[in-house]
Amino acid sequence: TDAPASICRASQRGDARVRYFRQPTNIGIAPNHNFVIDVARGELFKSASHDDLYARDLLERCVEALDAHPEAVLAHSWSALIDDTGAVIHLVDYPVATSSPRAPDRFRSMLFDGWGDDEGGVVRLAVLRRTALHGSYHFADRTFTAELGLHGPFHIIPERLYFRRHHQGQAGKRHDVRERCALLDPVRGNRLRHPALRLYGEYPWSLARAVASAPLTPAERRECYAVLARWTATRALPVAVRVLARRGLTSGPETMQGSPALSLEGVVAGRKG
Repeated sequence: TDAPASICRASQRGDARVRYFRQPTNIGIAPNHNFVIDVARGELFKSASHDDLYARDLLERCVEALDAHPEAVLAHSWSALIDDTGAVIHLVDYPVATSSPRAPDRFRSMLFDGWGDDEGGVVRLAVLRRTALHGSYHFADRTFTAELGLHGPFHIIPERLYFRRHHQGQAGKRHDVRERCALLDPVRGNRLRHPALRLYGEYPWSLARAVASAPLTPAERRECYAVLARWTATRALPVAVRVLARRGLTSGPETMQGSPALSLEGVVAGRKG
């Protein structure tokens, strides 16, 4: 609604580093992300959603972290959820051991301990291009970050510098698996070629492929496969019940109570203070 094409073209005219691409048709979120990764130039890459907010120094801090920690493949910060007005409504925990030096430990933690907002981190482009990139099946974003974690540790800044927008109508709040996947890639809307079981089944299968292609020792690979087998066994029954019952997904609380003691004033550029 704010004429993004004209804004991008104006930025392009004012800065030779800015390049603007527009697809002739809507190819979906996942193919578009992969296209941008393919045409990107430079050492580092970061995807950005149109409605999230960053602290002024988020990118600077992430780049400094990657320079200081050459073993790290991704840098990001703790995060918080904000509503339509920019008010903080939830402080997001980060329980994942993505900084562990061992790939099997990182993999186990990412499967069993929860997830952060790592997909929006600053990534080494060379490492990113060695992965399968973005898929369009159920929870493909989790495979994306889990595969990156198999290539190296993450560096997470222990401050809330990233503010993810949480509002009604966004893609992540749609409960129907097919609807979500079709937003990622319109071809997923075809029920004959992409039945619900396939949309779910590609998730563990993609994790197995990630383990197979990651730069691991034979012992690490066996350990990761054992972790994946244990995780798959815990998920098989709930997924089967959901598919057979055609039950929708839950995507977290619709509203979050309480007022976290964190303000964006003075933290995010453009906010007064």
